Amino acid sequence: MINKFKNFIVSNNLDGYVIPKNDEFFTEYSRINKLKIVANFTGSAGFILILKNSNHLFVDGRYIIQAKKQSGKRFIIHEIPYKWPKDILINYYFKNIGFDPKLFTKDILELYFGSSCNLIPINFSLFKGRIETVNKDNLVYSIDSSITGESSNNKIKRLVKIINYEKIDNLFISSNENVCWLLNIRGKDLPNSPVANFQAILTKNNKIFIFGNIKKLKNVKKKILNKKIVFFEKEKFFQVLNSLKGNSFCIDSKTCSILNENLINSKFKIEKRIDPIYILKSIKNSTEIKNMINTHIKDGVAVTKFLHWIKNSNISHLDEIKVEKKLESFRRKSKNFLFPSFETIAGSGPNGAIIHYRSNKKSNRKLNKNHLLLVDSGGHYKWGTTDVTRTIAFNKPNKKIKEIYTRVLKGHIAVVTAKIDKVQNGNNLDKLARKSLNLVNLDYRHGTGHGVGFFMNVHEGPQSISKNNFIKLQKGMIISNEPGYYLENNFGIRIENLVYVDEKNKSPCLKNLTWVPYEKDLIEEKLLNKFEKDYIFTYHLEAYSKISPYLNNNERKWFAKLI
Repeated sequence: MINKFKNFIVSNNLDGYVIPKNDEFFTEYSRINKLKIVANFTGSAGFILILKNSNHLFVDGRYIIQAKKQSGKRFIIHEIPYKWPKDILINYYFKNIGFDPKLFTKDILELYFGSSCNLIPINFSLFKGRIETVNKDNLVYSIDSSITGESSNNKIKRLVKIINYEKIDNLFISSNENVCWLLNIRGKDLPNSPVANFQAILTKNNKIFIFGNIKKLKNVKKKILNKKIVFFEKEKFFQVLNSLKGNSFCIDSKTCSILNENLINSKFKIEKRIDPIYILKSIKNSTEIKNMINTHIKDGVAVTKFLHWIKNSNISHLDEIKVEKKLESFRRKSKNFLFPSFETIAGSGPNGAIIHYRSNKKSNRKLNKNHLLLVDSGGHYKWGTTDVTRTIAFNKPNKKIKEIYTRVLKGHIAVVTAKIDKVQNGNNLDKLARKSLNLVNLDYRHGTGHGVGFFMNVHEGPQSISKNNFIKLQKGMIISNEPGYYLENNFGIRIENLVYVDEKNKSPCLKNLTWVPYEKDLIEEKLLNKFEKDYIFTYHLEAYSKISPYLNNNERKWFAKLI
């Protein structure tokens, strides 16, 4: 595939070509994994720059080790945000770089290239996806307001009120997940995410134009149809655009492609704002929180049963892939389980040090009693989304590993018990999470937490726990709490719960959604203060009270010993 691009570059009088991970909806997951096809890289984020005489793969700190292993023979690996294409191209004289305008926003290209080159839009793709057929397995379905806690009509009214207040005539909803939230629909267009690929235009007069494969909507048209909603194939976008009235058109600079921005700009004055749906969607209502709480009980049962099973198994007969399959089999025992919310990470020993590791036939390791096992997994249920990580020991760990695990756990506890009215945002929470590790000059190369959707994408903004996130945490927001530590070629440690912002005594606080025991064999009690010891005791006691009714006698006895 690399040679195809090299030939393409030469035949189009280019000096290079840039290939993103995302599809035209700018989602984390897409049916065609371009980075895997071109570079054999399977991570969930990154991009490629192919030049005439060199190949470059750009990834963030989570994927440096993985990228070197998977792509290092044919690609130079760069870590973002410390290196960008503009830093590479400074040494080149000829700088005509091609790109697909459907797959990039102006902001992304500015970040990558600045003024370092001539960017040439190429309305042609070398990636040929299969022709999609519509059948009963990929039809869009609606979710009743008794599940979402709010009707689609009410969501539309709230959104129209916002755009009228902002004096916006039309809003382009370019994010597929935001369209799904607005219309209370879900679909099967993405792996590991119940999202349907649609975009929409909302006018200040309450009219909505939906663009996508409308054949997929045949089961929901009657439920969401009214005089204000009209459906079109995506090829009709420009035609509809020309029929609209008004002067201003709001686009989201993070998800509106250059192609669509140029089409809109040909007739309207563009206003660049963050799509207001992001913040509306991030604040879950009481019904969504209730459903997520119930979902996490079911998921906690599955993961706890798995932990009991693996701690009492002859692990010499197990490998990473067997572990992944066994964990999923426990989840599938719940009638409400639908499918994993992402590909399970089961990393044994040195594979655990690859932050977003994915086992395959080549990398699959047998479990070893002297090695830690890091398992990061989640599920989509009716109705909710989960994500949980536990690090497991099978033998008496050495003092250093126990110390590091305990420091990670101290950071995990510091996050969930933080005073939200004081820390305000994810930036400050991130500092608390790293504090114990930083005291001994240790750290980790990923954010401490990401937002999570309600039966939607497991990674959802705008809130997160990271060094550069200053979004104010509000009641109803859900985030992951997952500090860690990774020693290359040795082991990985991560502890993850999902938490949500709630109130206690009229003050904002974080409460756990996840109820799964910690690895007691890795806790060094001497490093914990009384508050932390009390927290662990209370957490295990509460987890036991919620989970134990669904466990058998042996599982209950095992869990009770952890309290």
